[in-house]
Amino acid sequence: MSEPIRVFLLDDHEVVRRGVGDLLEDSGAITVVGQAGTVGEAATQIDSLQPDVAVLDARLPDGSGIELCRRVRIMAPRTSVLILTSYEDDEALFDAIMAGASGFLLKQVRGNDLVDAVQRVAAGQSLLDPAMTRAVLDRLRRQDEPDPLAELTAQERKVFDELRLGRSNREIAETLFLSEKTVKNYVSTVLSKLGLERRAQVAAWDR
Repeated sequence: MSEPIRVFLLDDHEVVRRGVGDLLEDSGAITVVGQAGTVGEAATQIDSLQPDVAVLDARLPDGSGIELCRRVRIMAPRTSVLILTSYEDDEALFDAIMAGASGFLLKQVRGNDLVDAVQRVAAGQSLLDPAMTRAVLDRLRRQDEPDPLAELTAQERKVFDELRLGRSNREIAETLFLSEKTVKNYVSTVLSKLGLERRAQVAAWDR
């Protein structure tokens, strides 16, 4: 028989910790080698125990399981991390991925699925729900894309902001103390730099 998977649990609710621990050990393939209710205690134990998998609650009174994940990647690089949370939070999921977590699961997960998740990440697999990661991947893509507004000069940006408010050239000219002809030229330049054809497209700008 292969050695059982060594798991560490972090959750500030003792009842939850015990329940998850019993569930995992009942599988016969997993042994819980340590538990903690605080980030500080967990960091010390994980550094000492070097478990195969650390199941970390995302939010704790003294910190974040996601922040701890970053530390685990340094002090226990062979430990895979599963973030367990009560909330379906795109921001937390994004942070967990960037911290190096192998998986992100809701606490409502079924027992068999949790056992399967621990076994999969222990085997070196990534366990990230496609439905939950789609927004994160979109965000990463947006971060990689250059910001078109960065191409605008300070004055062009002011004109852009006025266009966003649906202002006419005359209104923009009065606000920025420019001639209407100058504003017209600025509007043309702004549209060109942003790859737009009509000023109405500026009002609908959502990047």
